[in-house]
Amino acid sequence: MQTRYRVLTLNPKATLTIISIFQDETCMYKSTIEHDEFNGDDVANEVSKRKQAVLQCLTDAGINMSKLHAVSAIGGLLRAVEGGTFIVSDAMLDDLQKNYNGKHASNLGGILAYEIAKGLNIHAYVVDPPVVDELHPLAKFSGLPMYERKSIFHALNQKSVARKVAHELQADYEDVNLIVAHLGNGITIGAHKNGKVIDVNNGLHGDGPFSFERTGTIPSEALIDLCFSHNFTKNEVTQIITKKGGLKAYLQTDTIDETYDKLNSESNKANMVCQALAFQIAKEIGSMAAVLFGNVDAIVLTGQLAATNRLTNEITKRIDWIADVFIYPGEYDLQALNEGTLRVLRGEEKPKTYRKLD
Repeated sequence: MQTRYRVLTLNPKATLTIISIFQDETCMYKSTIEHDEFNGDDVANEVSKRKQAVLQCLTDAGINMSKLHAVSAIGGLLRAVEGGTFIVSDAMLDDLQKNYNGKHASNLGGILAYEIAKGLNIHAYVVDPPVVDELHPLAKFSGLPMYERKSIFHALNQKSVARKVAHELQADYEDVNLIVAHLGNGITIGAHKNGKVIDVNNGLHGDGPFSFERTGTIPSEALIDLCFSHNFTKNEVTQIITKKGGLKAYLQTDTIDETYDKLNSESNKANMVCQALAFQIAKEIGSMAAVLFGNVDAIVLTGQLAATNRLTNEITKRIDWIADVFIYPGEYDLQALNEGTLRVLRGEEKPKTYRKLD
């Protein structure tokens, strides 16, 4: 009889930890645990508090932890890696605890998974962390020899929906060329060529279209003026670019629900902002079509903002001449964590090892 695998998946965010239990591909249980906002400091203490909260939640729900086969969590800002499923190792834990590539709530994921898994004598994994780097060498040129473009994007969700669309096309992910646009708090748009993301904008550090709260690419002169105005500290400029720009700034909103309402309203300003966002997203998608020499099997729109019909309609009108457009609103992170872990548990893929090469 074939083994039926149970996997606990974890997605820590600044004020939440989203958890689920899967048996094979079926989600048996899902819950969202609220926390005080995490600012990236004192990782060990934060992991301890969240571990206790997760275990208490599962105990209250009557989950038998001894039946789990693995724990899987969203990866953090690690060193650049190729896509795949990684066993959480000492080297990975060390970099996550040190916030090696920057402070972010996702750094809690691998540590939290490991702390829970070791008590059950099972493996902890991370799947397609946001630092997946499969860029073509030409995509790394920034214009300044001392700086390379970085690959930091919504790798987990992008690769998950890419696999779904490949299945719709009756093909393997490794045999198709896709453009995937993740439209959320940040926006990242990737060119997927035969299972590798060979170019993508760095949504974390402000590259590409503006989004719900990020400014996207800013004209260099304006950014220089902002930095040297003596009105803001380095941290305040970072907050402006990553937390106080985009739709929030244009529409004067604070929450994504409020932003949805305004985007779908009949106001002229909201309509203009929506069209501008669609314009920038479509332009970025067009650039990725050029990266793929126009050989595009499908375009995928995903993420929270992909649930806004006005926005996706405006984008689609500008890009459907390139290829068919598939829309997968929302995020599939928990499902993607489970699927990546199942591929390893079933022997379909070998788990990868995280290494410090410098």
